[in-house]
Amino acid sequence: MGRVVDIWSPAIGAAGAVIAYGHWGLPVLVFPSEAGRAGDFEANGMVDAVADLLDQGRIKLYCVDSYDAASWSDRGIPLEERARRHGAFESWILDQVVPFVHGDCGGPTGVLTTGVSMGAFHAANFALRRADLFPRALCLSGNYDPSTWHGWGEQGEALYFQNPTAYVPGLHGDHLEWLRHQVRLTLVCGQGMWEDTTGALNSTRTLAGLLAGKGIPHELDVWGHDVAHDWPWWRRQLPHHLHRMT
Repeated sequence: MGRVVDIWSPAIGAAGAVIAYGHWGLPVLVFPSEAGRAGDFEANGMVDAVADLLDQGRIKLYCVDSYDAASWSDRGIPLEERARRHGAFESWILDQVVPFVHGDCGGPTGVLTTGVSMGAFHAANFALRRADLFPRALCLSGNYDPSTWHGWGEQGEALYFQNPTAYVPGLHGDHLEWLRHQVRLTLVCGQGMWEDTTGALNSTRTLAGLLAGKGIPHELDVWGHDVAHDWPWWRRQLPHHLHRMT
């Protein structure tokens, strides 16, 4: 069982849950799938899938609630407003959750981000935007272009800066050079059921191509045609890569 902590967010005006697992090791910040809760990873067998790493003190998991229902998943508001609302979630992660993780780990340290489906988008986006805090990302079956998420309305600056497929091509100069030495993304996707209809397979390949074009360290790991956009496969992909990273 994990340790549940409710952490207040001034930006959201409510508390979100963080569930911590493990006693020592690399901190791993876990984003749930779309509109998910902190307990989803455990409920779907993902914590058990890396139980050996937790027991050996190689990783600590910090699973967080999502804010998607009030931001990206709210089809009643335009995409630009969804991106602005996501800013409140970003504030919670950066200003409250990260300091909690650092305190729980005995001081500031690099945090690996991970997630499945929309959680993979968050993992990649946070790493690319704040590589100083999140130098590694393990992204499973993500769609990294929110402009394609059943959206409407004019797309402005807020959406641009939360869309990796938009802002990565614009990276340049000193910041790009710093990013090349600071961050590494691992993008994983299957080729089976729902990986195409969710846009995950195409989007994963697109982001990998954009990162390659900018010289940003990354790994593209495409699994077979039998590998679906679903928990049984994510339960295999997560430990496969975390064993290599820790």
